[in-house]
Amino acid sequence: MDFPGVRALDGVSFGVRRGSVHALIGENGAGKSTLLKILSGAHRPTAGTVGLHGRPQAWASTAGALAAGVAVIYQELHLVPDMTVAENLLLGRYPRRGPWLDRTALRAEAARLLRLVGEDLSPDTRLGRLPLAQRQMVEIAKALGRGAPVVAFDEPTSSLSAPETLRLFAIIRDLRARGHAILYVSHRMDEILELCDAATVLRDGRHVVTHDTLAGVTRADLVRSMVGRELTNIYHYRPRPGAPGGLEVRGLAGPGLRAPVSFHVDRGEIVGFFGLIGAGRTELMRLVCGVVPPTAGEVRVQGATVRGRSPRAALRAGLVFCPEDRKQEGIIAVRPVGENINLSARRRHVRAGFWLDPAWERDNARTQIARLGVRPADPAALMGLLSGGNQQKAILARWLSDPVRVMVLDEPTRGIDLGAKSEIYALLQELAAAGTSVVVVSSDLPEVLGLADRVIVMCAGAIAAEFTRAAASPEAVLHAALPASASP
Repeated sequence: MDFPGVRALDGVSFGVRRGSVHALIGENGAGKSTLLKILSGAHRPTAGTVGLHGRPQAWASTAGALAAGVAVIYQELHLVPDMTVAENLLLGRYPRRGPWLDRTALRAEAARLLRLVGEDLSPDTRLGRLPLAQRQMVEIAKALGRGAPVVAFDEPTSSLSAPETLRLFAIIRDLRARGHAILYVSHRMDEILELCDAATVLRDGRHVVTHDTLAGVTRADLVRSMVGRELTNIYHYRPRPGAPGGLEVRGLAGPGLRAPVSFHVDRGEIVGFFGLIGAGRTELMRLVCGVVPPTAGEVRVQGATVRGRSPRAALRAGLVFCPEDRKQEGIIAVRPVGENINLSARRRHVRAGFWLDPAWERDNARTQIARLGVRPADPAALMGLLSGGNQQKAILARWLSDPVRVMVLDEPTRGIDLGAKSEIYALLQELAAAGTSVVVVSSDLPEVLGLADRVIVMCAGAIAAEFTRAAASPEAVLHAALPASASP
């Protein structure tokens, strides 16, 4: 599969058996997303064929792929926030009574699909009101409702809690038992070894190896095939002295919080926030960074109160935010990478108050692309065409174009491969060593424990516990994250 100046896939061949779960793994940029887009009909291959049930296929659209029996569930959701759950679930195939939409049948079928994924939601709920994890389950239910014999999952657990992940695994095992062919894309090696029957590894758009069975295959084997090298100590943690006066949050209150929240992050410290889906972590960070105006409380950065309750005020104070949903809130997909990187800092580099400085625009974009290893290394490439890991690097490059005192990252490695994760972890450790206060919100407990100097646990909209690095065992952190009624 060729794009202008880029060969995204080069002679890739493998097969997926009926009644099996086949993993497709590789670093960001390995070609996985391109292959899924070919399967979904979004791209047409420039060479080669796709076979289904032993016959070559050549669908030219997503509708053609669905008609042939292929459903792809993307990590970046294809849903309409302003429509109801029911309208999203049956989009394009609404039941009708004569010329009219049959809303009774619509709600009934939507309720049936929601039961398939174990979601107790009203079909009339507006989708945009749901957290990302529930939207992910709606996307999965939407695909299952089409009854496709081939289903591809792209990082399906990246936004799911542990109970939701177990529920999804049960759904996939049921599909396998009913003879469906499942293609499962994930960067989580433990999931692959637990769930999948076979695996294909891609690297730089080429086929590396296909394991027809995963019996005897280890996590280290898969990682080595993916990255072509050993990855050790991916978190790059090293103790560092902190200094008071980084980020101070005092009595912050607002939507999503059950009680006022106070915490601090020293200069040169990384603090990890952990909690189950719905614990209030994202809501808290959006209040801290002014994305949602708080109703009470104070935020201080290096001793100075943040004046104003907006992202602009936070940015002026040196407080920056990398959101969880990078596609909707972190990037401008239809604009070049260089423009995305320069977006926030260019206010400091304009001529006569409003003319852009082309020399700075060019030089800063190139410098940050090289510093963070963004691929392709072309400031003119469209942001939306980059892999998830490279989009995240470009977002970080944007903030590093400006003086940063506090960096808040919400699920910074969601859907990102191990090699890119390791690079991002190294950058965060480097920022902390230089005196930046770093907050990492993550549903990945090993990530929080591996990165952080301290761990703060949230539950039901309030801080439930705080641990030093030495005291933060997986058992203690998970126990603190569980609601009292669910604790053993």
